[in-house]
Amino acid sequence: MDYKTLDITNPTEEHAMLREMVRDWVRSEVEPQALEFDRDEKFNHQLLRDMGELGLLGITAPEEYGGAGMDALAATIVHEELSYSDPGFALAYLAHSMLFVNNLSRNGNSTQKQEILPKVCSGEWIGAMAMSEPDVGTDVMSMSTTAEQRDDGNWVINGRKMWITNGCIDEEGTPCDVVWTYAKTGVNENGRAEISTFLVFADSPGFSVGQKIVDKTGMRGSNTAELVYDDCVVGPDSLVGACGESMIHMMRNLELERLTLAAMSLGIARRSVKEMNRYASEREAFGRPIRDFGQIQRYIGQSFAEWRGMEAYLYNVARQMDVEKSGNRLDSDGIKLVSTTLAKDIADRAMQVMGGYGYVGEYVVERLWRDAKLLEIGGGTLESHQKNITKDLAKDSSILG
Repeated sequence: MDYKTLDITNPTEEHAMLREMVRDWVRSEVEPQALEFDRDEKFNHQLLRDMGELGLLGITAPEEYGGAGMDALAATIVHEELSYSDPGFALAYLAHSMLFVNNLSRNGNSTQKQEILPKVCSGEWIGAMAMSEPDVGTDVMSMSTTAEQRDDGNWVINGRKMWITNGCIDEEGTPCDVVWTYAKTGVNENGRAEISTFLVFADSPGFSVGQKIVDKTGMRGSNTAELVYDDCVVGPDSLVGACGESMIHMMRNLELERLTLAAMSLGIARRSVKEMNRYASEREAFGRPIRDFGQIQRYIGQSFAEWRGMEAYLYNVARQMDVEKSGNRLDSDGIKLVSTTLAKDIADRAMQVMGGYGYVGEYVVERLWRDAKLLEIGGGTLESHQKNITKDLAKDSSILG
């Protein structure tokens, strides 16, 4: 293919077919339910399970375990298309497919993958990842949740996790089926905390949902919960890898998480540009379409240019990312840093263009505006991205020429 005709957002026929399939499904299944589930602060867990039939829940998982065996760019496509209609639902999908399924695919042993991956790829099980705590976010090494191994080989986990997407799946506080859980298992020879990874199941003794977090500003179509580990007992086979390997797991998965969160931002931005452009043609003031006025042109023109810039950066990073390994932190932080803030700004402009209509839920952009804010916080704050980028450029600035 000639480089001049290459579509960077759909570089292969397989990617183009994936986008068309997801876009059609989103239009028929996701869009009709988005407003209702956001308004009621409910998670459409059955809709997420239905994605298993489409082969999307294990988009980056190996085919031998029921996954689609696709790449980071494919994951980017799915998250963008979902977020165009329902970022809250897309966040639940990300927590399942990226934070749990991809994590297990890359870091679990063969037995763990054989027993669990087919269930989470099919939609039989819903998964989550638990890292943040009531008093610990970005400073992972300060987590207080602990795991101690007993003489019989079992592990006992104690602590609480907070802000866990998919932590519960309904209004009764039913926990999700399996949680990728980080806990402190000791200190290493340098006196630093040793963080290890455990698979905790809904029926693990001592594991429960503390509360569903309600009255969130946005992302109300996904459930957020506090998880409680009160002498929670899991078997020796629940340990993922070796003790102290969690930082490797995190780094291996964090770049893909940030890429797909940026893809959610792109979906929000694209929908916001569409809605403000449509409204500007339909609405008249002083006998003229409002798109004829300079200030409205500024909002639309600026937003269009920023959206296209985000798109080019995002898909260039996605094209280069290898889901099997880390090594692209600079640009995974960079694209999330710039796209999350731009998505919020573009949604804000769309509300401004639409005036009172933009301020009510029925017209979509109000919900997109609320949802966009979380993306500046979750998966790494803006401040953490700025820190990482500055540190990485200090080590190697060759990218700057």
